[in-house]
Amino acid sequence: MAKWTAKHEAPEPLEGPVVATVTGGTILWFALFLVQLPFYGWFADRDQLWWVWTCAAGGFLGLIGIWYVRGREAALKRHAAAAAQAERDGQAGSAGSAGSADPGPGSAGSGPQA
Repeated sequence: MAKWTAKHEAPEPLEGPVVATVTGGTILWFALFLVQLPFYGWFADRDQLWWVWTCAAGGFLGLIGIWYVRGREAALKRHAAAAAQAERDGQAGSAGSAGSADPGPGSAGSGPQA
């Protein structure tokens, strides 16, 4: 059997308001759970209690999801800040060691001095 290979590269993942999306979904699961609680007996009579407990599980798993995506968001921000700092350090280091094409105002080659 031949090995499958992709015909094109995978697209970049979509980034959006992930924390807000997961938080909204978690609130929705808990709201559905609370709406179904008054009808617990009705669900029990029809052997449909899994509806109630699925909503509860969705809410609690959503809490784990909120914790996870907040940590992910913080890690992405730390990584971006570290990359920006490294880029600034790299530019400052190369400008200071190799010299600059434009020496700036007040230097020897900037024109007449008073």
